[in-house]
Amino acid sequence: MTLKHFIERPVLASVISIVIVIAGIIGLATLPIEQYPDIAPPTVMVRASYPGASAETIQKSVIVPLEQAINGVEDMTYMTSSAAVGSASVTVYFRQGTDPDMAAVNVQNKVSRATGQLPSAVTQIGVSTMKRQTSMVKIFSLYSPDDSYDETFLSNYSKINIEPRILRIPGVGEAFTLGADYSMRVWLKPDVMAQYKLIPSDVTAALSEQNIESATGTLGENSENTFQYTMKYRGRYETPEEFGQIVIRSLPDGEVLRLKDVADIELGSESYAYKGYTNGHPGVSTMIFQTAGSNATQVVEDVEALLEEVRAELPKGIEIAHLQSVNDFLYASMNEVLKTLIEAIILVVLVVYVFLQDIRSTLVPTISILVALVGTFAFLSVAGFSINLLTLFALVLAIGTAVDDAIIVVEAVQARFDVGYKSSYHATIDAMSGITSAIVTSTLVFMAVFIPVAMMGGTSGIFYTQFGITMAVAVGISAVNALTLSPALCALLLKPYMDENGQMRDNFAARFRKAFNSGFSTLINKYKHGVLLFIKHKWLMWSTLGLAFAALILLMNSTKTGLVPDEDQGTIMVNVTTAPGTSLAETHVVMEQVADRIQAIPQIRDFMQVAGYGMIAGQGSSYGMCIIKLKDWEERPDKADAVNAVIGQIYGRTADIKDAQIFAVAPPMISGYGTSTGFSMHLQDKSDGSLTDFYNIYLQFIGALNQRPEIERAYSTFNINFPQYVVSIDAAKAKRAGISPNAILSTLSGYYGGQYVSNVNRFSKMYYVTIQSDPKYRLNTESLNNVFVRTNGGEMAPLGEFVDLQRVYSSEVLNRFNMYSSIAVNGTAADGYSSGDAIKAIQETAAQVLPKGYGYDFDGITREEAQTGSNTTIIFGICILLIYLILSALYESFLLPFAVILSVPCGLLGSFLFAKMLGLENNIYLQTGIIMLIGLLSKTAILITEYASDRRRAGMTLTQAAVSAAKVRLRPILMTTLTTIVSMIPMALAYGDSGKSMQGLALVDVGGLVASTVLALLMLPIYYEVMSPKKKPEPHYD
Repeated sequence: MTLKHFIERPVLASVISIVIVIAGIIGLATLPIEQYPDIAPPTVMVRASYPGASAETIQKSVIVPLEQAINGVEDMTYMTSSAAVGSASVTVYFRQGTDPDMAAVNVQNKVSRATGQLPSAVTQIGVSTMKRQTSMVKIFSLYSPDDSYDETFLSNYSKINIEPRILRIPGVGEAFTLGADYSMRVWLKPDVMAQYKLIPSDVTAALSEQNIESATGTLGENSENTFQYTMKYRGRYETPEEFGQIVIRSLPDGEVLRLKDVADIELGSESYAYKGYTNGHPGVSTMIFQTAGSNATQVVEDVEALLEEVRAELPKGIEIAHLQSVNDFLYASMNEVLKTLIEAIILVVLVVYVFLQDIRSTLVPTISILVALVGTFAFLSVAGFSINLLTLFALVLAIGTAVDDAIIVVEAVQARFDVGYKSSYHATIDAMSGITSAIVTSTLVFMAVFIPVAMMGGTSGIFYTQFGITMAVAVGISAVNALTLSPALCALLLKPYMDENGQMRDNFAARFRKAFNSGFSTLINKYKHGVLLFIKHKWLMWSTLGLAFAALILLMNSTKTGLVPDEDQGTIMVNVTTAPGTSLAETHVVMEQVADRIQAIPQIRDFMQVAGYGMIAGQGSSYGMCIIKLKDWEERPDKADAVNAVIGQIYGRTADIKDAQIFAVAPPMISGYGTSTGFSMHLQDKSDGSLTDFYNIYLQFIGALNQRPEIERAYSTFNINFPQYVVSIDAAKAKRAGISPNAILSTLSGYYGGQYVSNVNRFSKMYYVTIQSDPKYRLNTESLNNVFVRTNGGEMAPLGEFVDLQRVYSSEVLNRFNMYSSIAVNGTAADGYSSGDAIKAIQETAAQVLPKGYGYDFDGITREEAQTGSNTTIIFGICILLIYLILSALYESFLLPFAVILSVPCGLLGSFLFAKMLGLENNIYLQTGIIMLIGLLSKTAILITEYASDRRRAGMTLTQAAVSAAKVRLRPILMTTLTTIVSMIPMALAYGDSGKSMQGLALVDVGGLVASTVLALLMLPIYYEVMSPKKKPEPHYD
């Protein structure tokens, strides 16, 4: 079957395109929507609790055994851990592409090996393993606008009625509510306990004996009785009054000592570590994390649908506030991109009409655009891609490229009309014979550009693959369309501009065409003289090429780098750190001050505050945070309303709060890479030195880092100045009194630490029963003299006799990175500097400041950027090498392809020049745009070299062939270049949602196409003449 077959059978050609469009519509209906494809590597988190234990105790007894067991699990890349008062967590990061389910199973298997080495209090509560990403996809608050409910009620309402339903949504890894579960609190009275010669373990024993579930059997089973009865024990107690009746001691004289006699009992909270408000009223916030591989957009949609159901069921006086959602930015960005897509199509059609001056001629490329764009969705569906910002960006940029082949076909047919063809059929057949080879070759080369980048791994590889394959498929479909439907439509629709008598038709299109062609002929003549000038003075070509290479290398090395640009997502995280040792009540006072200043900012819609938890540090009484939801982007149109400007306002308004260190930052652009934008790193002590030495090194490092102009703010919550007491036991004295040190520690833990000793069933859930002395009995060190331990002789002795407290200073949170002690450092790049500049500044500062035995490592998105920073040159090299090999095979020459390859540096020079002038980063978007540009430049060059080779085979000399190709191909090259540039103008001018990303993609291609069109059109014919084998030495100019 030849191309002539499609021209003769237009219905067949139409059916092929219709089938492509139908398949695309079906694919579009089934494709998932998300901001980015599944880019972030899977993570698995291991959590454990050890009530009352210090960070050092937890690190030694829980973290170290877990890390030793987990280290080396299959496909892991790195591991972090955190030990805080009462809690431990280990986060394991895996290679991109690892099955998250298998990763979780493998980690769980490793954890089970370490269980025997953990304290019994830890194993009693349990060690949990969960697969979840490190970024939140949704944050919402449950709050009481009329203050009719307190945090405890709101927290438990959420945990009982909302959280379990959220956890059942597919793709939800964890729902973490900043509030505590209910707990049956047994507040012991040490003075009363001492009178009855009791210690906490006696209460624990009574609870374990009496607060139990038991199987009591059946009456009448396996007998001839008429009835059979199941016996059931009353089971666990449920109310404080029932717990109060638990018998602690029963004496022979009939006296009964009950729990209510030695303790106050209430249904309280498991933890009193948080104090939260939303919009100035009591509230609790829930952060939702997704599992690796799940669709964040779908997860959030399902959560929001559930919350709408829940809203109708809420008691009067409770409301829901939405604080953060990845979908807000996604949908705003999608709308912006779709608007850009429509604008680009309209502009391209207008440009095509200007060049072709005929509605019928314009219709052919317009149909080609629609077939290519819609048909691409079919491939996306088959390939398992999604509709995301990358694939949509690719489709916007594909508009100008997909129309090229159809333009070439229509222009070639019109060129036949210009030389006298009367029949559309014959003009189309003759035109196709001359351009089919060029269309096939240029399309194959353009598609081949994206093959090597699609084989890359990691985050950048997924970016390149999704963008590149989408673009390649769209161009491939447009080529199929150009070889089937476009020629058939040309034969049917196009008419010569001459009538049957050979006279020019007298209509607007004909007159417009005549005027346009007259002006264009003048341009062609000037262009021809320019080409001849370069042919006669070849040193001009070589010097221009040399300067282009030198300038390109200089610009590539000096352009600032990054991974992805930070966009305004409408959410801000504010981390607050008060002085070490500050109580929760005092931290709450500071948070109130912060909130008072923040709520006056006009761009803010909702905000929450919590004392007792920091986004960076985690749980601790001296930490706090705010999550701020800004108004919609339509309500914040100016640059003064953008997220960075609001962050500036936050710093300005809170500068007078001297008791707190404040760090405001936006959430990460790519979900799954930490909790904030900016850089993230860990200092490491590889020498196992003292914590004080490590802290001093950290102070030197962070001081030097904050002096760097590239760094706006480097920040860490780590501090070794938290006041603590070291507990020492006089073992000899204890032994003389007949008391074991273990009994002293157990009593100390029971009264001061709080012990989980039993369970209670309420509200269809199971809660802890916790014993601890009433807060008024543990206010200061003197209270040790009022708390008693029992000797072997049954006498009571104050703990103060055997326990010595020495005041020291240390950290409340201890971190490790890859099994080394570490300090987490976060920060942001200064205005005018990129994240790549910040990474370079960190590397240089570390080399200068860190002594031997200390190191650093990046994590999250910063780690990804640091590892992919050197890929640009390799990618360009592979792309150009592949183009060269394909062209060598097609031209049967190792020299002639250089005529195409040497045109690329001019385009790249234009791209990097634009990037430098406009302050753009050399990030993934810019690199993706440049890969596309390499394909576009090669496509343009092939149009000239293909035609010149054809003229050469027809008998022309080298110079004749080169000049002839330059003249004939100027019009289609200018048309295709201009349509491509025009299609990018809406993206280049984009502002707001995804504006930086679109600008980065479009502007580099606009700059590259402008530079390459001017320089390459002049130099390509000379490249061809120089690189081609010479048969006829004498030039002949016509």
